[in-house]
Amino acid sequence: MAEIKLGVYRHYKGKEYEILAEGFDSRDENAVVIYKSLQDGRIWTRPKIEFLSEVAVGEEKKPRFVFLRENENGSWEERYKRALADYQNLLKQTAKEKAEFAKYALTDFLHNILPIYDYLKMSLVGLDGKDKDNPWVEGVEHVLHKFKKVLNQHGIEEIRAVGEKFNYDTMEAVGGQGERVKQEVMPGYKLHDKVIRHAKVILG
Repeated sequence: MAEIKLGVYRHYKGKEYEILAEGFDSRDENAVVIYKSLQDGRIWTRPKIEFLSEVAVGEEKKPRFVFLRENENGSWEERYKRALADYQNLLKQTAKEKAEFAKYALTDFLHNILPIYDYLKMSLVGLDGKDKDNPWVEGVEHVLHKFKKVLNQHGIEEIRAVGEKFNYDTMEAVGGQGERVKQEVMPGYKLHDKVIRHAKVILG
């Protein structure tokens, strides 16, 4: 049986179709042709012997399908390579999106846990030398040290504010004037360089 050239064909009734592939019928293993309508995109199959046959049109016989041109998108090999490249790019993009999701998945949790860290730090503010010798204070300081270590291990960094030049990207001014931070009202944090809470500061 003649080999079918890949490309675009015109049916004897006038419509055009693109050959997608050749295959075999699972019932009798007869060769079939798989093709797509260029008008509505519907996919069709037809026995290969019928695809190559002639039909009677009036007093004459004509081929059922007539070859018009090669595929506009290039050879099957080129199309396969492009499809494979697109698929590989999709895998890379999906992997990147998953990594980004995992990287910032802690954000919601941090909004709940960071205030506790802040309260622990505030509990030590203003203590004098005598208070710092208290075993309770030493215990809180130990917890804070462990807390900070865990946060750093997960890419969480406290934004430096006091004495720094005011930065709109990482800080929120709640009072004062000037270009530098005089006092920090509430600390801010970054997760892998992404600001998850702006530092609230007073300028002066």
